[in-house]
Amino acid sequence: MENKQVYRLQGLSCANCAAQFEKNVKAIATVKDAEVNFGAAKLTVIGEASIAELERAGAFDGIVVIPETERKEQKATPFWKKKTNVLAAVSALFLLGGIVAAHTVGETHLATILLFAASILVGGYHLLKTGINHLVRLQFDMNTLMTIAVIGAACIGEWKEGAVVVFLFAVSEALERYSMDTARRSIQRLMDIAPKKAIVLRDGKEYEVDVEDIVVGDTIIVKPGQKIAMDGIVLRGESSVNEAAITGESMPVAKTIGDEVYAGTLNAEGALEVRVTKQVKDTTIAKIIHLVEEAQAQRAPAQQFIDRFARYYTPAIMLIALLIATVPPLWLGGEWLTWIYRGLTVLVVGCPCALVISTPVAIVTAIGQAARQGVLIKGGAYLEEIGKLSAIAFDKTGTLTTGTPEVTDIYPFGGLDEKEVLKIAAAIEKQSEHPLASAILRKAEELQISLDSLQVSEFRAMTGKGAAARVNGTMYYIGKPSLFSDASICEDVRAQITRAQKQGNTVMLLGDETKVLGMIAVSDQLRENAAFVLETLRNLGITQTIMLTGDHETTARAIASSLPLTDIRAELLPEEKLTAIQTLQQQSGRIAMVGDGVNDAPALAAANIGIAMGDIGTDVALETADVVLMGDDLGKLPYAIRLGRKTMRIIQQNIAIAFLLKVLALVLIIPGWLTLWMAIFADMGATLLVLLNSMRLLRLGAVSK
Repeated sequence: MENKQVYRLQGLSCANCAAQFEKNVKAIATVKDAEVNFGAAKLTVIGEASIAELERAGAFDGIVVIPETERKEQKATPFWKKKTNVLAAVSALFLLGGIVAAHTVGETHLATILLFAASILVGGYHLLKTGINHLVRLQFDMNTLMTIAVIGAACIGEWKEGAVVVFLFAVSEALERYSMDTARRSIQRLMDIAPKKAIVLRDGKEYEVDVEDIVVGDTIIVKPGQKIAMDGIVLRGESSVNEAAITGESMPVAKTIGDEVYAGTLNAEGALEVRVTKQVKDTTIAKIIHLVEEAQAQRAPAQQFIDRFARYYTPAIMLIALLIATVPPLWLGGEWLTWIYRGLTVLVVGCPCALVISTPVAIVTAIGQAARQGVLIKGGAYLEEIGKLSAIAFDKTGTLTTGTPEVTDIYPFGGLDEKEVLKIAAAIEKQSEHPLASAILRKAEELQISLDSLQVSEFRAMTGKGAAARVNGTMYYIGKPSLFSDASICEDVRAQITRAQKQGNTVMLLGDETKVLGMIAVSDQLRENAAFVLETLRNLGITQTIMLTGDHETTARAIASSLPLTDIRAELLPEEKLTAIQTLQQQSGRIAMVGDGVNDAPALAAANIGIAMGDIGTDVALETADVVLMGDDLGKLPYAIRLGRKTMRIIQQNIAIAFLLKVLALVLIIPGWLTLWMAIFADMGATLLVLLNSMRLLRLGAVSK
């Protein structure tokens, strides 16, 4: 088995630095492979490596490595206490002193030069150390470009320009670190949701223990006002629990004996005793954190393009700078110092920072913000795809409807009474996991019908049609009318079926091998916000909204009559839903499928985006879908569409800002209108604009009705 270790990283603020750090870790002899997740600031190592070896690999960037298993509270260092920021402030004082000295004793005076040199060395210590190391190794990144520019400025006597460049670069780096920390804070907030300790009841005594030491089967006590530390089942007590941390929905949910509760949710007024059902690493909140971090590591197509472009961009900038510095003096009679200065300015303005960060900062921000709103998006590629959708298909049961159908009527035929029909049906459906089966079992329980006297064998499910089983020696069938032959359904039964379906009921027939013995009508209520959501999607430009269901055509149309759907396709088997999705893809291009994450797996997988209605803790939904709407809230769907579109607009704007400012600055360099310090100011401005533009995603909130 592979020796796999995961670490959290502090001080990782630069995408280029992350790539170089990953390369350095892979170069360690005992490491087989390594991957840096820049968005989540995590390192995965396969092989052997000590913390000291890993930190040496990132020493030039000041990266601190912390094992993920350490759950120590990591308090953020105040902005003004960070070493790099303190050095930048001291550098600014030396720079100010140098400017004063230049005006009093002149720029060529030794005191002036020493003050500017001190500003460069103090503010640029980390930059120069990293840049020289990369230059020696022929590793070309923004640190290399800036180092050559600063040393070059000093060599041609432009001490003031070099000092200003170092100071502005330090400010730019500080702003970038701050913005990336802000973007990652959504993950940190998720990690801080669940308590680190819990009160465990063992042998009648209460103990406060670390959550890592709690095992499945333990009983934890949750007092009013406390957060629940582990996923579990309520053994004793009643209360309401605020699940906003997971679902984004602030309305508390009533909990009583037998109900599930989740780590990180807040217990309100009642005391609860909870039996733990999952280890800390398997809790719902732990899975959400893992999925969000993995999503932030996945590159959207736009980011993949930028990454490929950046590989050639830096060497190209160095070549352009060399040509500008040498061609005019050698062949056009230009002055060496003038054109060397302009070549150095090209290096500064060519710093790829704003371009490289233009995509990941938006992706990290969007996915983290979505998680806080109760929407899990599995990666940048899916975020981009959501923004391009024009058609969405919906499963009916559990998606457009509440998914908790109720038995409305029971019609006995062939000599049985209502209770006998329900008793046989419940005996068969007890083996099934279909939502309609649960409705029959709930009705049997409500009427206090005991199934103990019945012997059930040879159960088999007939996908998309119904089920069969031998009950007390007789083979019975229950399911859609199409499960039975036309000859076994008389005219009176057909009329009853038609009436029930027109009222929006799903009809199930019960019969033996020769005749129909009864009919059960089941109704599933529409979600309160279904019509509002579909109307909102239409206003967002989703031109096609289609309902796909296995229900009878009449029932489907009755249920959908109050919904603004563009198409209804009924009586579909699971494989036919898959075919329907493939057909719709050919007609509409990109299409999403919204389902419950359990049924309709082939259709969810075939769609461009599979969106699961993920009732909290539904492992299948969390694992299989591209997007999960937590808390079963269909109202999160328009938010996800808006977020995808806004993210892609912001990424395009970021790339345009970074690229156009670079081109403009390069044009201004040729006639000498752009100085070194103006070049770094332009680069800093581009980086700041990109970061601030990405932060706009934090203002987009979910709206449900």
